[in-house]
Amino acid sequence: MAEEKKSFNIPHNCILEDRRILSVSGVSDVDSFDEQTVTVFTDLGELTIKGHDLHITRLSVDVGELIVEGKIQSISYSDTQPKASGFLSKVFR
Repeated sequence: MAEEKKSFNIPHNCILEDRRILSVSGVSDVDSFDEQTVTVFTDLGELTIKGHDLHITRLSVDVGELIVEGKIQSISYSDTQPKASGFLSKVFR
């Protein structure tokens, strides 16, 4: 059974405040996260946030919102589309 990815018709925005708080809208899925890297999928591609002591303080994929706090050093996009996130795709990574 194929999973259906959510697609949002809301604008994609990134708001960075004092390099400590990043608010992102238009998030469709979270790929991975730890204290140095947070990787999320948006309608405009994969977004990677790098820094130190990163914490996801709010995540709502139902409305596409993400808030990351910590020392943010870089924000970068790639054109990678969301991967399959089923059990077998995680096993064969």
